[in-house]
Amino acid sequence: MDLSRKAYEPCALCPRRCGARRLSGAAGVCGASASLRIARAALHFWEEPPISGESGSGAIFFAGCPLRCVFCQNHEISHEGFGIEIGVGRLAQIMLEMQEQHALNINLVTPGHYAPHVVEAVAMARERGLRLPIVCNTSGYERVELVEALAGTVDVWLTDFKYASSDLAGRLSAVRDYPSVAEEALGSMLEGLRHAGGRCMREDGSMERGIIVRHLVLPGQSDDSLDVLDTVWRLCGNEVDLSVMNQYTPNERCLREGGTLARAVTADEYELVLDYADALGFEHLWWQQGGTVSESFVPAFDATGVVGPELGE
Repeated sequence: MDLSRKAYEPCALCPRRCGARRLSGAAGVCGASASLRIARAALHFWEEPPISGESGSGAIFFAGCPLRCVFCQNHEISHEGFGIEIGVGRLAQIMLEMQEQHALNINLVTPGHYAPHVVEAVAMARERGLRLPIVCNTSGYERVELVEALAGTVDVWLTDFKYASSDLAGRLSAVRDYPSVAEEALGSMLEGLRHAGGRCMREDGSMERGIIVRHLVLPGQSDDSLDVLDTVWRLCGNEVDLSVMNQYTPNERCLREGGTLARAVTADEYELVLDYADALGFEHLWWQQGGTVSESFVPAFDATGVVGPELGE
């Protein structure tokens, strides 16, 4: 896949392949044109231990998203499109600023629809001394061609695997093909990891190279969660880390519409999924402790760390 700026028109970066003329100012299904927009850039302490550690992850949150998850906690940026327009030089400078703040890595949150900008910025930052691993924090809804094209840029894939059911994916995220797309994308990520030499950890316990597959347990959907774990185990076994999350928090839409998504995940639902992951044999398994509902995992999208000098100024 060509990741020059030409990839924006007509756009086929994500599996939707909506064909938007983004260079001409049109927005794709993701809500983004060819103008790079960032909502927040700051140390983030609520990722998995190999990503956040004690120093924090250098998280950069991109505006827009190809999915339309009804329960999205980041709806201000994913659905509503909040973000400040910056240049690729500023993005590269942000990465270097994160390194100066002793971040463990550069954590690009939902960056796929800006892949041409991202590749260019990472290259610029590396030329100026960036030494940190690049984490791609993704929904898992990615084209294999994009995963392959990012192989030289991304060191760690922090990828969701949301659903095994097409019906559930269509109803909750408006993409019935999510299960098949996510499976193919994960397979491509694993192939790239194997080619690079496999999972690699630093002495401090942070991840230098690898894949962490995240699964958010949804209320009333434990059976689908078990099917997701079956798929991940079949594809990857212990070549990847598995993160089973209980942080589901009903947003305003879910509370207003009622039904199962208006409540939290129960302790029994979460324990069922965790026990199944353990029974399958996952050795690198991460889980969350404490209450199942917490808004502390959602940062303030207030343009923190976004505005500043361009690289070289």
